[in-house]
Amino acid sequence: MIAPIEGFSKLSKEAKISWIAKHYTHNSEQTLELLQQYWNKDAQLQKLHDEFIENTITNFYLPFGIAPNFLINDRLYAIPMAIEESSVVAAASKAAKFWLSRGGFKTTILGTEKVGQVHFMYTGDAEKLAQFFSALKPQLLANVASITKNMEKRGGGISGIELRNKTAELENYYQLHCTFETMNAMGANFINSCLEVFAKTLKAEAQNYPAFTDQEKDIEIVMSILSNNVPNCVVRAEVSCAVNDLKPQDAASSLEFAKKMVRAVNIAKVEPFRAVTHNKGIMNGIDAVVLATGNDFRAIEAGAHAYASKDGKYTSLTHASIEDDQFKFWIEIPLAIGTVGGLTNLHPLVKVALEILQNPTAKELMEIVAVAGLAQNFAAVKSLVTTGIQQGHMKMHLLNILNQLGATEAEKQTLVNHFKKNTASHSAVVTAFEALRNNV
Repeated sequence: MIAPIEGFSKLSKEAKISWIAKHYTHNSEQTLELLQQYWNKDAQLQKLHDEFIENTITNFYLPFGIAPNFLINDRLYAIPMAIEESSVVAAASKAAKFWLSRGGFKTTILGTEKVGQVHFMYTGDAEKLAQFFSALKPQLLANVASITKNMEKRGGGISGIELRNKTAELENYYQLHCTFETMNAMGANFINSCLEVFAKTLKAEAQNYPAFTDQEKDIEIVMSILSNNVPNCVVRAEVSCAVNDLKPQDAASSLEFAKKMVRAVNIAKVEPFRAVTHNKGIMNGIDAVVLATGNDFRAIEAGAHAYASKDGKYTSLTHASIEDDQFKFWIEIPLAIGTVGGLTNLHPLVKVALEILQNPTAKELMEIVAVAGLAQNFAAVKSLVTTGIQQGHMKMHLLNILNQLGATEAEKQTLVNHFKKNTASHSAVVTAFEALRNNV
């Protein structure tokens, strides 16, 4: 039985690896060699990566790709994507090329408001608490002035603070619901810093409020934290064209294709089992750009899925319609992202990604990310209603299978050519590989 270890975080990287390899792997020398293969040869660059998180032992690489030909608001972009899943970059690129000659993508920022909350328990008269809050509000703002000063200079800051009575949901539970504008920063540290000051002020000033009883003065702060649910930090991205201009090569007719697209999206609107996979495809595109630009894809995922459920049922994030012989396909999605702060100022590849995107503002990056999600969804639904998803996906997955089988470069080229004309399922690839290897 492996014994627990004390002080693991204080060990050197080499000592951490030695302990892990000895106790949790079958071949410690082989493990050490493998981990070291993924270290940066530049010691300073490796040190930078080591300090991103705790207990680092090596780097975990993801492919960094480019999806070109995105025309967004009449401006041409090449979009960086960091992702391991086959066919995502290819699908996004194909959708971008499809819409390039049909007017491209149009976007609109619907809001940029972020949210944070101070959660607290109060046992007493709700009306007295409301009166206390009204008197306290100027003090709350004054006490964070040193934090908000620079943000306000850039046009951001605190846009609202309100007291919310949540006792109907949980006994004695109240909150300060706060809204923020954080400009080009995602703003998590800024928001959390403000909230913690609010919490301290709330608790301290309650002790001195003359209308409170001793019991009412004893406000209990539970926690102070931003929310990744940002229903008012939303961007809309859309494409449209005349139905007659829509026809792809693999569709029977433009109108039939348009109807199939609308029906497929409508199914995702009413059927949660389909909606989850439908939206996962959207997030394939969104997460890849979010990750490449140093933003928090987990927060984006959480906010997006909450938004998909905002009307009480989980549903599609995209929409499609045919109106007056025009096909329209669009998405509205919350995206709390930034172009300054965090990894955007530290990770060398993030800096390159933002440079490739022409150093966008946070609003412009919201637009780009939303377009990537819309393009990914268009490509996926288009495949589903025409050739089927597996034909394109398995051809892109072909090299992964061949690498797993240990194919040589010559064998890969032979089999890639073979599957240009044949269906590439996993079993078909294995059978073809074995036949080639055995000269059958």
